[in-house]
Amino acid sequence: MTFETHAKRGIHVKSSHFLVVESDSSRADNVVSALAFLGYRPVLARGAQAVEGVEGWRGVYVGNVEDENELESHLAALGRGGRNLPMLVAADSPLATALIADDTRTNNVELVDIPLRYERLSEALRTLQSRMEPAHSNRRFVGQSGPMQRVNALIRQVAPFDSSVLVLGESGSGKELVARTIHDCSPRRDKPFVAINCGAIPAELLESELFGHEKGAFTGAISTRKGRFEMAEGGTLFLDEIGDMSLPMQVKLLRVLQERVFERVGGNRPQRCDVRIIAATHRDLESAIERGGFREDLFYRLSVFPLEMPPLRQRLEDLPALISEFNQRLVQRGLSSVRFSPSAMGALCRYGWPGNVRELSNLVERMAILMPQGEVRAPDLPEKYRGALPVEEVSGAALIAMMEAEPEVTESFSFASEGDPSVLPQGGLDLKDHLAGIEIGLIRQALNSANGVVAHAAKLLRVQRTTLVEKLRKYGLSETVQAG
Repeated sequence: MTFETHAKRGIHVKSSHFLVVESDSSRADNVVSALAFLGYRPVLARGAQAVEGVEGWRGVYVGNVEDENELESHLAALGRGGRNLPMLVAADSPLATALIADDTRTNNVELVDIPLRYERLSEALRTLQSRMEPAHSNRRFVGQSGPMQRVNALIRQVAPFDSSVLVLGESGSGKELVARTIHDCSPRRDKPFVAINCGAIPAELLESELFGHEKGAFTGAISTRKGRFEMAEGGTLFLDEIGDMSLPMQVKLLRVLQERVFERVGGNRPQRCDVRIIAATHRDLESAIERGGFREDLFYRLSVFPLEMPPLRQRLEDLPALISEFNQRLVQRGLSSVRFSPSAMGALCRYGWPGNVRELSNLVERMAILMPQGEVRAPDLPEKYRGALPVEEVSGAALIAMMEAEPEVTESFSFASEGDPSVLPQGGLDLKDHLAGIEIGLIRQALNSANGVVAHAAKLLRVQRTTLVEKLRKYGLSETVQAG
């Protein structure tokens, strides 16, 4: 989805200022609105006076800026530590290559495409935040479903050893969390955990990112720079999206894995390395091997211990626990938590979750922004979440877990088809909640048709204006209407 020109809600995170360095006024407006929509407090860089007295900086966005000295002056205005802030860089920024290649900013630069997309921007911000976390944060897997119990058992088995691990699974299923957990449970826990997304780095820069480069090795290499292998020395190197790596780069990586020796780009001095390799991909590497897109010898070198993350649709009984966990994280960031009604939880159970846990996290955050301290009912959900899978495909274990969930998460579930509200499901339903959901949906449709004018919407619904006003107050919809 794209962002609206202006964010409609002023919900802000404590200590969440974000500096926006962008010379294009139109793009600057879009970036400011996008960050505000996600709960940050964007500040447009217009000189030192723009940031005077502002504290609690969370990051910097760099867009259409050509002069690196100009950027450095803005960062200096932020005070001590400003240069070390996480940095979002537009992929088409004139400074993108230089910032990625700058060893002093290693591991805190993330590229984002323009125009901005909600999912990609949220993911980039979370990736930066995870990189800047202390090594021993309280990361944990949430859920007690059978698939997750098996994953936890495999992690405990492989963590003590230096064997290479290949984490397989769909995008958003938690592959990087697996890698970090293995590292934190291993004898290497006190050494660095270094991650690199092989699919996000341009092919011509990936070799430098992995192995480093000498000064003058290529245009823009103004100083010697360590690569990820050197930075991870003694610890763990996580190669995310290894399936997107080019064949020439696969050859070079294979040599390093076999000989544990590498050379910086532009250098000729062999350097030994002691790192544990954990790779991950959402691609079918065996099929890629058959098509000639991935080297078989590299596959077997990486896949000493394969570990597959289950998609969210196979662990729906973990939904209440996951939502509770995401709510706790939102509260820690200064946002409000959000509650999902039984009908909303039923709809989420029927959805296919192609984006997995990451998509669920995005949805919880989005609804917390749109409906702070409120209850989300099925009609309040984005359209695609209101029912996609037939009831029969919701597992019995998921239903039991849902019904036993904490009261603030859910009390019971209405699995009637959103498309046919007259159908009574086999397990029955909460009639009051079900009818309220239908009523809210019809009221929203009427308000949309009437451009938010209550009097016109009341005529469409064949009720008195005062009656509709009372229902708007009852359901917390009064903010969406206009006088009339």
